[in-house]
Amino acid sequence: MRARLDEIEERYEELTRELSKPEVASDPARLRDLGKKHSELHEIVSANRSYRIATSQAEEARLLAREEKDPEMAAFLRGEQAEAESRAAEFEERLQAMLLPKDPNEERNVVLEIRAGTGGQEAALFAADLFEMYQRYAERHRWKTEVLSSSPSDLGGFKEVVLEVRGKGAYARLKHESGVHRVQRIPVTESGGRIHTSTATVAVMAEAGEVEVQISPNDLEIDVFRSSGPGGQSVNTTDSAVRITHKPTGIAIAVQEERSQRQNREKAMRYLRARLLKMAQDEQQREEAAARKAQVGTGERSEKIRTYNFPQNRVTDHRIEGLSVHNLPAVMAGELDKFVDALRQQERREQLALAAG
Repeated sequence: MRARLDEIEERYEELTRELSKPEVASDPARLRDLGKKHSELHEIVSANRSYRIATSQAEEARLLAREEKDPEMAAFLRGEQAEAESRAAEFEERLQAMLLPKDPNEERNVVLEIRAGTGGQEAALFAADLFEMYQRYAERHRWKTEVLSSSPSDLGGFKEVVLEVRGKGAYARLKHESGVHRVQRIPVTESGGRIHTSTATVAVMAEAGEVEVQISPNDLEIDVFRSSGPGGQSVNTTDSAVRITHKPTGIAIAVQEERSQRQNREKAMRYLRARLLKMAQDEQQREEAAARKAQVGTGERSEKIRTYNFPQNRVTDHRIEGLSVHNLPAVMAGELDKFVDALRQQERREQLALAAG
């Protein structure tokens, strides 16, 4: 690790010198490219320098404590040594995580698919609650959202809704949301006051560009129809809704959110590309057992990942022991970072263990 950090430090200093040259300052494209590379290395270099300072302080305190004759001063110095060693260990752990190979999807936008599971109308209402929760979480991170496709239920929920989330780090922070979400509460349709358990599934897909996922027009079957609302009633008088079927895989995408057939087709293609990219990535992960071990959970839809217990005002994530929040309204209002950060930290720990072993 030390050799790798020395290389990064050297490259960082080289980029710093390059950025100070007048010919670079007068070339916007080159300035932007070098500035991006410099910024990417800055966090690692800063942590490395802090690690070296803390290590040096710990060694200095150790030597002084060993030579100190006054017991009280010696105890004080040993305390300083322990604090410096603790800081050094924190920076070392952070550096190890920074040097791990990054998920190539980390900075991508996201296509978030939410489907009602078991529980009928209550499951559809819960799917709508999750949809609003993710929208609010996106607002907290200043990400933009857009509904790509939706299938409303009669009581105002969703049988299925697909949300596009655009913003820096969206995939990195949302990727662990894939799986089965379970809710325990008294449904609005329950007259006897009994608590029911319902589920909704969430699939998180990295948005794919046209170049990454190339689709032959010959592989597509495109149908247009009139859009409809809950219960099947027509909400549009023109054939603006679009259904695209990818014949090689059988994946069918229907979009009717917009009044324009062109806009619906564009949304359907974005959704289709994300589905195909995820399919390819899932296949690759099945072939690479080591890569699968480095993930938090499998991301399979059959995996129950989180329970939202309304009577107990509690949200529990089942992938990390003891991870519960006793403030359910805040979580439903988009306060998900406690879960997200804990899962990201666990992922890094497992990656480090895999790399070491």
